[in-house]
Amino acid sequence: MGFLKNIADKLFKTKKGFTEKIHEESKKDEPITEEYLDFIEELLIESDFGVKTTMRIMDAINEGMSDGSVKTRQDVELKIREVILDVLKQVEKPLEIRHKKFVVLVVGINGSGKTTTIGKLASLNTDKGKRVMLVAADTFRAAAIEQLEEWAKRASASIVKQNEGADPAAVAFDGVSSGIAKNYDVIFVDTAGRLHTQKNLMNEVIKIKKAVQKAYPEAPHETLLVLDATIGQNAINQAREFNKALGITGIVLTKMDGTAKGGIIVAISEEFKIPIRYIGIGEALEDLKVFNARDFVESVFVP
Repeated sequence: MGFLKNIADKLFKTKKGFTEKIHEESKKDEPITEEYLDFIEELLIESDFGVKTTMRIMDAINEGMSDGSVKTRQDVELKIREVILDVLKQVEKPLEIRHKKFVVLVVGINGSGKTTTIGKLASLNTDKGKRVMLVAADTFRAAAIEQLEEWAKRASASIVKQNEGADPAAVAFDGVSSGIAKNYDVIFVDTAGRLHTQKNLMNEVIKIKKAVQKAYPEAPHETLLVLDATIGQNAINQAREFNKALGITGIVLTKMDGTAKGGIIVAISEEFKIPIRYIGIGEALEDLKVFNARDFVESVFVP
């Protein structure tokens, strides 16, 4: 319960913005009316569940009303929770470092928390006794290289870097080649933040992936997309474009503690069925949590 309370405390904005509103209505000893169902539908949309997920939830409620399993407003609340859990269980697949020389390509737009996430993942793995290398292939900003270098120190990880302005694909190739030759357990490749709407920039990150594959044909073993939960439905567009370009194998949703519209995690899960590896609920190292569907639902969507 302490673990769940910790998550719930961090995600109080989502809990207050969505769960409490539904719970207040479900406590009323009143029949299920069209007006009430409209309220539920509007709240789901406003909370970033997206049209697809919202329709799935509303269909489940209507089916429950038809077969008699949904009779009260409390039943509606339980049905919503049931559908959310069903959706999230499909993507509950923690990242497994399955063997040595495991290469993770990390992508996402600027400001998503990408480099910080890499640093936290590096720390988690060095704490387990793994030898970790970070590859600073975000060469467009000196600050990004410096930030990754600082994380490497904190995590007791090695780093491969070049000067600002170096060819990022060349840095990725050199870094992965070095990590493989030196038998590192895990190699995290940072990339420059790419706006999914700018084709030339997306082409650059595709070049980085090809460079990684040239250095080690089996790689990358994981292509991890870092998304900022506070940007709402725009995260759906990002996931779509990055997945189309790179074939995303896992997602990290950061800044979950900063949004009252927690439905975005459900919308992304319903739309893409891509595993949610971690959620970020704060700045501290321990605030990067392995995603667990039941823990998440119980801490956020249970009053």
